[in-house]
Amino acid sequence: MTGKLSHFDDSGKASMVDVGQKTPTSRTAITRSVISISSELTELLKKGGLEKGDAFTVAKTAGIMAAKQTGNMIPMCHPLPLDYVDIKLELLEDENLVRIEALASTTAKTGVEMEAMVAVTMAGLTFYDMCKAVDKKITILKTGLYKKTGGKSGEFFNKEMAW
Repeated sequence: MTGKLSHFDDSGKASMVDVGQKTPTSRTAITRSVISISSELTELLKKGGLEKGDAFTVAKTAGIMAAKQTGNMIPMCHPLPLDYVDIKLELLEDENLVRIEALASTTAKTGVEMEAMVAVTMAGLTFYDMCKAVDKKITILKTGLYKKTGGKSGEFFNKEMAW
């Protein structure tokens, strides 16, 4: 770790990173999130009885749509051409958990971690919105970068986000 934050100039003011001289490379990022839900909601989701519809499909769609808008939402984030975004939501019935994983990939001059983070976060928030009428105690427990590849720093793996 260099200790220097990339989005600040020499005088400490916020600044967009200049990637103009960088060579585009293939890059991927995988992010994960875990949501705690009630046993009542788990049973309802198993049966497909949620009044608003399929929370998993709506959450996946919202996450993909959000990933494509990342550069418009995060001020110093470069808009990237996404090659692929996928989101998987998994109901862990025995634990009353929902796990979400987002994968984003691009060929660009900068990483795609923020797009994957926005995707997994928006999927989680949308899942919450779809289910809040049934379970007021839904809790997004943990969200973070699991793995990234490409770019100057190469591969990164966060064992704390492994499952």
